[in-house]
Amino acid sequence: MAKNVLITGGTKGIGKAVACCLAQAGYDLLLTYYADTPDEVLETETACKSFGVNVTSFQADISNKQSVTDVTQLVTEQSESFDAIIFNAGITYRESFENIDPAEWERMFFANVHFPVYLLQQIVGRIKPGGSVIFTGSLMGIEPHATSLSYGVTKATVHALTKNLVKFLTPYKIRVNAVAPGFVDTEWQKNKPAEIRQNIERKLALGRFCAPEELAGVYKMLIENACMNGEIIVVSGGYSYK
Repeated sequence: MAKNVLITGGTKGIGKAVACCLAQAGYDLLLTYYADTPDEVLETETACKSFGVNVTSFQADISNKQSVTDVTQLVTEQSESFDAIIFNAGITYRESFENIDPAEWERMFFANVHFPVYLLQQIVGRIKPGGSVIFTGSLMGIEPHATSLSYGVTKATVHALTKNLVKFLTPYKIRVNAVAPGFVDTEWQKNKPAEIRQNIERKLALGRFCAPEELAGVYKMLIENACMNGEIIVVSGGYSYK
């Protein structure tokens, strides 16, 4: 029987690494993306398909409620059932506390919290018994975020959502976990000024950023380890241990 995974934000950064890791393990993939270029999407699809799996990519703006309907319709039309759903897509908003725009604050909450809840409501019945839901939280949902209050607060909410959903999804025999990455060497981080990167590295016991491929293995473990439930797995390289 085919193994299927839905990954939101699955064509670049952390999502791409997770997609490639799962493709190598034989999982067929449904990936959503939004602002990625056609070349970026094609590159991810090609890399995953090289392992002999099926890959479908679908554009969806997680800050737009219509995307809940669009993704639900796609899943329904394809009669997909899933071994796991990974809510990886997220957005950030950097502004001083005094200048936070209420519309942007609400947009952050819709994209990072409401969208996965509403989509899960619609497709929870398509997750196989014994399957799992995995959220991408953040170290910044645990440690104070210095530049984005809304990001830190929404990711802390994702962690609480993970814990609370365990009780609601137990009747479906579905496990719920989250990964809380620290500083991961995606393009976003690689483009930071060297001085900022060095300041971060000085706070890490490992002295370096996490490779996306290292992080991807944690998602795979959460899918395949049937005892993991209600956990927030922090992958930070020992942040603040120095």
